[in-house]
Amino acid sequence: METISTDRIAKELSAYGLAASEELCSRIHLYIHTLLRWNAMISLTAVTEPIEIVRFHFGESIFAFTSGLITDGRLADVGSGAGFPGLPLYLVCPSIELTMLESNRRKCVFLQEIVRQMGVENGVQVWHGRMDGYASDLGRSKFDRISSRAVGRWEDILSFAKGNMNIAGKLVLWVGCDDASKIARNYSRDWEWSIPLRIPNSDHRYLISGTIP
Repeated sequence: METISTDRIAKELSAYGLAASEELCSRIHLYIHTLLRWNAMISLTAVTEPIEIVRFHFGESIFAFTSGLITDGRLADVGSGAGFPGLPLYLVCPSIELTMLESNRRKCVFLQEIVRQMGVENGVQVWHGRMDGYASDLGRSKFDRISSRAVGRWEDILSFAKGNMNIAGKLVLWVGCDDASKIARNYSRDWEWSIPLRIPNSDHRYLISGTIP
């Protein structure tokens, strides 16, 4: 299995505005090793080169923190898959209260294992089910931030966010250029959207955030 040094991890993350500690880089190194080992058994990621995992999965996730879009509060990560962007955001900002929503049971098992390996069981919850099965009116507090990356079900995500986000909350999406334009154009009636923020090391991937006016 190809490996990557912690020094190289820190160097790559600096492009996304983060001065990564040795402890964080060691955690990411363990995360990558576990991800690739599990990926041989269940489909978690199509990105299998460690340096690209650092850039595409960790760097792009963490950019929501270094750009100031997600820095605190209760965060719901919808469609977490292998834990991105939610878990990297928690690792750089452990004051976040993170709930990762994932409908695939086997991916949830992986998420529970990686949460255990990272030693963050007290601050991170893994919730198995479809987003429309999670409702804040079941006694759960609403979220300050909601994130979603590469899911694509925009109407469903926006509906979930409206029902489960605080009035002053923010929805943060990782999207391609075309999707950023479509979302701003087609969902402007009930949402106010930020100017798309280009992600470093990418010509076509952006962060956009939406608030309810």
